[in-house]
Amino acid sequence: MRGWWQELAGLVLPADCGGCGAARVLLCAGCAQALSGAAAGRVRPSPRPAGLPVVYAAAVYEGAVREVVLAHKERGALPLAGPLGAALAAAVEGVVGVGAAGAAAGEELVLVPVPSARRQVRARGHDPARRTALAAAARLRRAGVRARVASVLRHVRPVADQAGLGARERRENLTGALGVCRGAGARFPAAARIVLVDDLITTGATLAEAARALRAASIGPSIGPVAGAAVVAAPAGSFVRNRSTTRTEQRSCE
Repeated sequence: MRGWWQELAGLVLPADCGGCGAARVLLCAGCAQALSGAAAGRVRPSPRPAGLPVVYAAAVYEGAVREVVLAHKERGALPLAGPLGAALAAAVEGVVGVGAAGAAAGEELVLVPVPSARRQVRARGHDPARRTALAAAARLRRAGVRARVASVLRHVRPVADQAGLGARERRENLTGALGVCRGAGARFPAAARIVLVDDLITTGATLAEAARALRAASIGPSIGPVAGAAVVAAPAGSFVRNRSTTRTEQRSCE
């Protein structure tokens, strides 16, 4: 019920920009640009958890981007799923090279969202990663890409709140926490390219566990490996290009 009320409120009540608070606009031009995907790139947390696939992020998790993500995730600003989905679609394109040979061959993309714990879904009134994934798949389809969402991952045991945990503690907290729903194989067409999706990456422990769960499930011989993972945002220091730039600058100063 809470989700329905949030949807109705978003349609009939005036809203302020989810990023900067500008009056009577869902997302102002500046904040929309921050989520445009123009800054999309590969990210690699340090230390990198074992089993983490290649990950692309659409934007840096700071400023307006952080506010939009939190407004959608924690404050129920459901209409923001649209621009967040567009950003996620840009990250997915980075993973699979949409527009290159793969897309031309007619391969279907299957976006697998990382699931939220049931208590979090109840508290928030929605599943933000799944909602954003659905918006991203719709955006990709409008661009001519065969894309769909398969919510096949589930929690198989309780986990502690990740807030305040370091990289090692997060890995320990999540190891073996995810599994695949019964009958998941029917959700994957032959020769599909699987992309894990989430709103954020910090240590990478959640995406690594999600990839492990899919590998362990042995869904079927026609299902290929996880092509990679895509997220809306990541910390600035985790972008690979930033690290390369930093190393170049360090060498030039020596």
